[in-house]
Parts: sequence; structure tokens; C-alpha cells
Amino acid sequence: MNRTTAVILGGGAGKRLFPLTLERAKPAVGFAGKYRLIDIPISNCINSGIKRIFVLTQFLSASLHRHIMQTYQFDTFTDGFIDILAAEQTQKGEGWFQGTADAVRVTLRHTTYYQFNQMLILSGDHLYRMDYRELIKFHQQNDADITIAVSPVVESDAPEFGLLRVDESSVIQEFVEKPKSLPVIKRFAAPRAIFDRLGLSFDQERYLASMGIYVFKPEVLFEVLEDHTKTDFGKDIIPAAIGRYKVIAYPFPNYWRDIGTISAYYDANLSLVRKNPEFQLYAANWPIYTRTRSLPPSRIIRSEIRDSLIVEGTRITGARIVNSIIGARSVIRENSRVEEVVMLGADFYQGESILKAKETLEQDVPELGIGKKCLIQHAIIDKNVRIGNRVIIQTSPNAPDKDGKHFYIRSGITIIPRGAVLQSNTTIIH
Repeated sequence: MNRTTAVILGGGAGKRLFPLTLERAKPAVGFAGKYRLIDIPISNCINSGIKRIFVLTQFLSASLHRHIMQTYQFDTFTDGFIDILAAEQTQKGEGWFQGTADAVRVTLRHTTYYQFNQMLILSGDHLYRMDYRELIKFHQQNDADITIAVSPVVESDAPEFGLLRVDESSVIQEFVEKPKSLPVIKRFAAPRAIFDRLGLSFDQERYLASMGIYVFKPEVLFEVLEDHTKTDFGKDIIPAAIGRYKVIAYPFPNYWRDIGTISAYYDANLSLVRKNPEFQLYAANWPIYTRTRSLPPSRIIRSEIRDSLIVEGTRITGARIVNSIIGARSVIRENSRVEEVVMLGADFYQGESILKAKETLEQDVPELGIGKKCLIQHAIIDKNVRIGNRVIIQTSPNAPDKDGKHFYIRSGITIIPRGAVLQSNTTIIH
């Protein structure tokens, strides 16, 4: 795998994940209480033996850069590296990336510095485990110019993905990016025989969806990127390449989720606390890597905890926690109930910073974490949030989207943004 270069696309604005992307890039959003989304593709690369990795960034990238630099440092006895390539001004007038393909095009002078046999292009906001060695082996055995990893989706999800039709040799015959018209979507419904041949499940009408994972031959990559008017892989590059190049579909039968929306992100997190989660965190042979924090063990006193994940460094006293994820350094105080909540934790402990302690004292701001006698249900609590005593947060799954003071509602989920302060006796019920 030494001749494979991986490029991870991390530069999107992340509008669908707002307000979690209010102050950070989408791949920097926390996951499972201790990871970042970017850790998923990077860990897949490392576990697959791919150690020449570029991460392309653009929007609000400071925390993403910091996380990567603090986490991924290869030793001096390997030729591996992870380089961060931010959008930059050049003498040619290049600036912001105009799309996924444009991002790869603009950074070619960096990513092609090392000789490679194939370039692997990945998204930074998907949840899955994939051995990229199998994907690249499939690409080479079929002598493909371009290989696209595909996964089955149901009709209700089809408008969110690029859909494709294949022939009996898995060669892609037609591709459309995120179709909204039902007649167009229906045209891409794949027969059971296709799924049986590809080894994919078929329990209802299904569609083959692009996973946003591509493998390119070097010469083909250079050719398809020559036209500067084509800025996006799904909308421009792939449809134009079909018929001109050999574009193959690689079937991926295992768990895969695009968690680029609030509802998908919330559901993917809480799915981890089920008895038999589809995505398994506890895979010794395929770990997810992240930054080492050297935090103390969690301290849990007189509390009831059921079907939840509690990350290290948390302090929970006299609370009831059900079906929730409690992130690093979280604090939950007496007689509070937390149900179906994704709590991302904190970057520091109360009083760890002189400035933070002074602000709390002078402004009568609640301490970090959740106060006493609170009821919080069906919510995402971002980092460094301060919730006072007797705060109630309850949202109906059918609640309309809303932007409030210190809170947002998206898809029936209440989101308390990073660093927000909810004073005691605050009530958010919708």
C-alpha cells in the first residue's frame, strides 16, 4: 500500500450539521464522546497500511488542524505522514475551493509530489470501517480507471446520495447526483439480481448509492481534472467520466452511514449504546485512533446509569442517565436526569483556567456541566456548556426547526451550542 496516496476531503462548510459547525469544521465535530469525525477515515487508512495522507481543509479549520497535529505523528523510521492542506491564495489567483474536485485539483502540486499508483479520495464525515486494501485490490484486478465504493440505500434516503446503475460486470452505466425527482429516482432502482451478485442485502426496494469514496489511476485523475469548470466529483466529474473511462462499482456490504446531518449524527451516536450496535467501537483488530488526553477515571457516585457510554474524566453525582453518551470531562450534578442525550463534554475542568474562573465569579455564570435537579431529554449538548440548576429541556420529535437564545432545534432535536450558558430555571419545551 506504499504507492497509494489518500486524500481526505474536510473543507465543506457543514451547513447540514449547523450549529455543531458554528465554530469548527465538520470533520472536527466530536463523536462518541471522545473522537472527532476525522478520526474515522484516518484510522481506516492507518489500519489499511496507508500512511501517506493529505487532509484538505477550508472552513473554520483551526481546531481540526490542532487535533490532527496533536494526534497523528509517525516516527522517523517510516515514510508515512499526514499533511494538512488548507485553501490558499496563489499567483494564479486560486483561493477558496469551489467543490470537491476543485479542492483536489488545486492541491495536486502537493499531493502528487510523491509517486503513486492510485489516489484514494475519501469523505471526512462518514461512519464505517473499511479495509481499503480490498477496495484497491478490486480496483487493480478489474483494471478500472475509476472505482467508486457503493452501499445499498432505501428509497427514502436516495435523494441524499449519488445513485448509479451497473451492468453485469459492475461497470457503471449511469450516475446522477442527489436526484430529487421521484421518476428519476425510480429509474435507478436496482433489481434483486444485481444485489445478489454483488453480495449486498435486499429486503426491500433498494438503490446503489455512492459512498463518496473514489480510487483513481493517476493519469485518469489528471485528465478528468483538466477542465476547470468541473468542480465537483458527484455533479461533474463522475457523470462525465462514464462511457469515456472504465468506471467500476465496488460493493461494500458492511455498516456505513453519512452523518452529515443533525438527525443522522444524533442517531449514529445513540446507536452505539444499543445492546448489539451495528457499528462496533470495541474492535481490537481495527481501533479508532484519537488524541491521548491522560485523563483520570470517571467518578460516579450514587447514580443510576443505563445503556450509556461514559468517557474518561467525567464526574457524576446522584444523577440518572439513560440511553446517552457523556463526553470527556463532563460534570452532572445531584438529582438531574439525562435521557437520550449526546453530551460532547468539555475542553477543561472548572477553575482550570484563571480567566474562566474569574468570568464565572464576576458574571454569576453557572459552572461547567449540568447543574442540580435538571431534566434534559432528546438533546445534543456541545462542548463547554454551562447549565444551571432546575433547567428543563424537552423536545418532541415532531417539533419544527427553530433558532432560539442559546439553543437550536433541528429535526426534533434540541442542540445547545458550544460555550452556551443556560441560567438556572431555564425551560426549553417544544
